[in-house]
Amino acid sequence: MSTEFTEWLRGRSDDRLRALVSVRPELITPVPAHLEGLAGRASSPSAVGRALDRLDRFSLAVVETLAVLPGPVAYRSLRAQMARALPGPADPEFQSALKETVERLRTMALIYGPDRALAPAPGVREVLDAPAGLGPPAVEAFRHHPAERLAELVQDVTGDDTGSAEGAGSATKETLAALLADEEIVGRLVEEVSPQARSALNELVWGPASGRVPNARREVRAATAQSPIEQLLSRALLAATGEETVVLPREVALFLRGGRVHRDLSPFPPATEGTERDRRLADRTAAGQAFTFTRAVEELCERWSVDPPGVLRSGGLAVRDLKRTAGLLDLPEWVAGLIIEVSYATGLIAASGTVDGDWLPTPVYDGWRVKSTEDRWVMLATAWLTMDRVPGVIGERDERDRLLNALHPDLRRPAAAEVRATTLGILASTPGVAPTPDAVRERLAWEQPRRRGGHRDQLVEFTLREAEQIGVTGLGALAAHGRALLPAPSGGGNLAAPAGQGGGGRPVSAAHLLLPLLPEPLDHVLLQADLTAVAPGPLTGDLRRWLAVAAEVESTGGATVYRFDERSIRRALDAGQGADELLAMLERHSTTPVPQPLSYLVTDVARRHGRMRVGTASAYVRCDDPSLLDEVMADKRAIPLRLRRLAPTVIASKSSRPALVDSLRAMGYAPAAESLDGDVIITQLDVRRTEGTSAGRSPVTFNGHEADVVAAAVRAVRAGDAAYQARRAPVAAPGGQVPRSPATATITALREAIRQGSQVWIGYLDSQGNATSRILEPARMEGGYLTAYDETRAAVHRFALHRITGIADIV
Repeated sequence: MSTEFTEWLRGRSDDRLRALVSVRPELITPVPAHLEGLAGRASSPSAVGRALDRLDRFSLAVVETLAVLPGPVAYRSLRAQMARALPGPADPEFQSALKETVERLRTMALIYGPDRALAPAPGVREVLDAPAGLGPPAVEAFRHHPAERLAELVQDVTGDDTGSAEGAGSATKETLAALLADEEIVGRLVEEVSPQARSALNELVWGPASGRVPNARREVRAATAQSPIEQLLSRALLAATGEETVVLPREVALFLRGGRVHRDLSPFPPATEGTERDRRLADRTAAGQAFTFTRAVEELCERWSVDPPGVLRSGGLAVRDLKRTAGLLDLPEWVAGLIIEVSYATGLIAASGTVDGDWLPTPVYDGWRVKSTEDRWVMLATAWLTMDRVPGVIGERDERDRLLNALHPDLRRPAAAEVRATTLGILASTPGVAPTPDAVRERLAWEQPRRRGGHRDQLVEFTLREAEQIGVTGLGALAAHGRALLPAPSGGGNLAAPAGQGGGGRPVSAAHLLLPLLPEPLDHVLLQADLTAVAPGPLTGDLRRWLAVAAEVESTGGATVYRFDERSIRRALDAGQGADELLAMLERHSTTPVPQPLSYLVTDVARRHGRMRVGTASAYVRCDDPSLLDEVMADKRAIPLRLRRLAPTVIASKSSRPALVDSLRAMGYAPAAESLDGDVIITQLDVRRTEGTSAGRSPVTFNGHEADVVAAAVRAVRAGDAAYQARRAPVAAPGGQVPRSPATATITALREAIRQGSQVWIGYLDSQGNATSRILEPARMEGGYLTAYDETRAAVHRFALHRITGIADIV
């Protein structure tokens, strides 16, 4: 850390310091004791890297240019250098953008100094890895070369064969670097090599600046060089950095670039190309998909309530269970995986145990399903947007060649939530346009050039595909209700709603925007004579759940067709409904009279249902009609059941009650299960729940400190810096009784002192419980602690509020 940078930071106004810690909030966590500490923290590698990661390509290019050019650079020279990389002449828009960028970088303390002498902040050069694709300076590139070899290179570069190895070591490195910085010398060396050698240089000019060649450390002279690589190595146009690696020195690359630091540059992001969409059509399409996705989540939870899949020993969901779930939902496997993962992230499903457990709905699901459709969708979409899990990698293999199952712990990716938000932000910047994936990736590469990773392009693809499936986008364009889910650009936690404003200019919520676009749920079906019911649209939750028990889904689409058969009617009877209730339900929710075949089916199944009772012997069969039991005993299919006649109306079996019920039904009978008390057991299909909680985690988002916290921190740093510069001795604690006051009065007085920036006298209990007196200048109060400058210790400290015995004014 340079003293010059510290003094420049000290000379900034309080407004400038507040702006600095607002854009880089990590600098005051915790609050540094003085400005030298703030400067040290701002120039640390981790803090510099975090700040550079926030820059777009143009801002990063400005920092890279200042880092590459030697010494402080005047703004005029910087502008001329940057203008050389523009595709056209430097227009006023470019000059304005550059001016704003330089000021923003100064605000972030990534560059400092006046316009006549701009320089990168301490630590920036060290953190930048190959700025603008350039290799290291010659001094760094040749630092591991022996002194004798360096002397030979100097001789070959200058063409002086009479030289000696004097001045080897650091002086020779500096001499060689100075020679390569001379454009005339480098130009002569380039002219001396063959066209093949020049072509090899051109491949490294714009990066990456390193390459691999065999036996890179070979010692060759210019006079005896044979191959193109030897010609370059002997003239120091390439430097060997390893046994098989070479690098192009920065000075040589800048000469070959014609003095330009960057090849092409634009102060503005690339245009996001795509297909124009009608906004209303896109919103309606997205709303329809949002409705479908919400219903699919509900159907998943309902089915897993009845027949939950097991939890794998390693965690997650088995492949066969994913395939079975996809078949039940009539969806592709990747969509089923997305539904499962979003349900898990929302907390609707969880594992009932790690050993022999099942994936079951949680009590959260019971509260979720009674909400309105638009509120349910907002919960799902918000969970998807903020979760750190990536459903798109389900079915792939990790680095140890292990299969990644749905709900597996290894589906987490730390960058997933940020990439989703950034990708949707790009779509929000082009309303009514469905951009191509390549255009989104190109725009994202411009906005976050340092965050390009091997998985980011894949995450962008997953985001676009999943957003369409969930209903955040429609026809590839961001819907109004999807845009409302994104955080407001100004931060603060409110939902941004560029699509519209509520009363008083307040943002419109996603649920409010989605509501008028959703189809109205229907409470009726069309019963037909072929034992089917047609739902011409989405049904209400209660009616749909009832039909799921009493009928089978035959087809889906614009209208859903349900089919009634003996098995489905019996399932409804097992759930505790009677024939009269079934018929009444059909009459109430049908726009047509109940067809006679359906009425006959219900009454016939109900008449036979329960005539035979199955209990536990292991199990028994009881029937008031002995002839029916005679028929069962005579049936050869009953031999595996090992039945035994106990009485004219009772048969016992060693099979379990569920197995006996299923076997008799397979033989064509219609038994009902009964309890030990002789009551019919009602089979509830939706009561299984787990008290386990979802392990899905949403990343903790931090949008910066509040304005009063920032102001208090700057005051504390200023006060600490004044004491640090003055090196004043600690003042003596006031004499007399330690202040004591009620806790409420103490807190109120501290808040007033923070607001006014005044000093107070407090009583404080140390770790041993002894009462001490302190003179403080309070800065901020949060989380049960007070941060203040302690005049009695001449340092910034944190004080636990519960240990402050009282407060008094300083006389």
